[in-house]
Amino acid sequence: MIAVVIRHSLYRMRYFLHMFQQNGYSLADMYRWFSGHLFSRGITAEHLFFNLLILGMTAYAASRITMTAGSVIMATVAIFWFIDVDIYSPVQQKKPLVFTSRMKRLAVIYLLPVVAAWYYLIDFSYNRMVIRDYAGAFVNTDPYFVAFFVVLIDMLIPLFLFVVAAIIQPVERFIQEGFKKQAREKLSALSHVKVIAITGSYGKTSTKFTISALLGERYQVCVTPGSFNTPMGICKVINSDLEAHHEILILEMGARYRGNIKELCEIARPDISVITNVGVSHLETFGSQEVIAHEKATLARELKPGGILILNGEDEWVKAMKLLRDDVTCIVTGPQGTVMAEGIETGGEGTSFDLVLKDEKGRVRETGQIATKLLGRHNVQNLLLAAAVANELDIRIKTVALAASKINPVEHRLELKQRNGITVIDDAFNSNPVGAANAVEVLSSFSGVRKIIITPGMIELGDAEDDLNEQFGRDIGEGGIDLAILVGGERIAPIERGIRRSDPAGKTEIRIVNSLFEANDLLAEVARPGDVVLYENDLPDSYNS
Repeated sequence: MIAVVIRHSLYRMRYFLHMFQQNGYSLADMYRWFSGHLFSRGITAEHLFFNLLILGMTAYAASRITMTAGSVIMATVAIFWFIDVDIYSPVQQKKPLVFTSRMKRLAVIYLLPVVAAWYYLIDFSYNRMVIRDYAGAFVNTDPYFVAFFVVLIDMLIPLFLFVVAAIIQPVERFIQEGFKKQAREKLSALSHVKVIAITGSYGKTSTKFTISALLGERYQVCVTPGSFNTPMGICKVINSDLEAHHEILILEMGARYRGNIKELCEIARPDISVITNVGVSHLETFGSQEVIAHEKATLARELKPGGILILNGEDEWVKAMKLLRDDVTCIVTGPQGTVMAEGIETGGEGTSFDLVLKDEKGRVRETGQIATKLLGRHNVQNLLLAAAVANELDIRIKTVALAASKINPVEHRLELKQRNGITVIDDAFNSNPVGAANAVEVLSSFSGVRKIIITPGMIELGDAEDDLNEQFGRDIGEGGIDLAILVGGERIAPIERGIRRSDPAGKTEIRIVNSLFEANDLLAEVARPGDVVLYENDLPDSYNS
């Protein structure tokens, strides 16, 4: 019995380490996640019923059955309840646990108190505790005592993690400060490198790679990979990848809490700041859009004197940030700005528009035709921001057009793929209200084909989450989508409601599944050659657990 429960505990330990990593090693985020899974993953029915059974047997059956019989009953029940570990070790994981240096440190220290508890329990039970059974004979162990405490340890596995993570947090901060200092010193030594920083509620990664593509036509560029936008992600790139021959360093700066952008700017203060938008992503942690705007504006406040501030003029929150600094060059993109797009055309094959550059008095200075494989009108905004950066760094508009024509979509961001005769629009990285609406618009632009969307909805939108997911459903219903496959969880109810309210005739068929894997199985059954399928958002394992 003990071996079965200890095995169960080890799987639980690995599972909670995985969830902690997916919550960014943040105790606050992990606590929020754990609170929502307290009785499904923390204190489970098995723990409660088993220990209640033990207490009942101790009070009622101890004097009626032998210790051997009690041991057999306890072992049988424990094996029946704790042999299954599938929920803690799913075969299919979107993002498996990665044993980074930090995770290895945490795992080893996490294991120590648990192993100590097991050792003490077993040693105490079998070597030090001598009692009499109901017949008066001396025995070395009490199966009820052992069973109760070994299951109690299993139940307290997440508590051990919280305690250990809190204890070693100062050590982790000390280690991180060392990496930050190393990064600052390296940037100071490479004073010729211009730092370009991008932030915004969404579009950061796409804008980052678009800027990189345009500047790469002329400069040696170092750019953070993927969605690296945390202090340690940025430090890793600076300390390991940045070299003396690089001329430009492009950094994406993300934020979930107040002060995150300032922390990043203290590592690498930007020469050029690019702010894409202020949306409602992470509204759950920020509390209000005003707080989000203030946090994003930190990138303007931390810009070096004499630097360049690039703002998306189509976002009123961002546009207002031009008033924050009078000692920098400020470029506003969009219809009221000096870098704008005219004649925008979008479709399933890509996007085209006329890029217009104006002087400070609003007079047209230069124009050029831009054609790109990128899908959606929001990518026009990203291209305008990138073109503004390129223009300030003396890259000609013809070079911008050439680079734009070669840009491929960022992985999982409206990425067009062909799969067994089916066109897949992969927008699975994450989702936000504007991005989701744009993605549905792109899907709707395909004509003469059956259109399918697979989505679990949007997360971390605070009190507005239900309303925004319902609006997402309305967009689906109004977009002429033929089939909506909604992937489990509480967020699909408002999406379904929105679809039905905007499509009372029921032209959009709704199917509900429990996981992305089930959605893919269903798609394999119903899809036909020529169909267009949009994957909109793909929640991490922590939201599907």
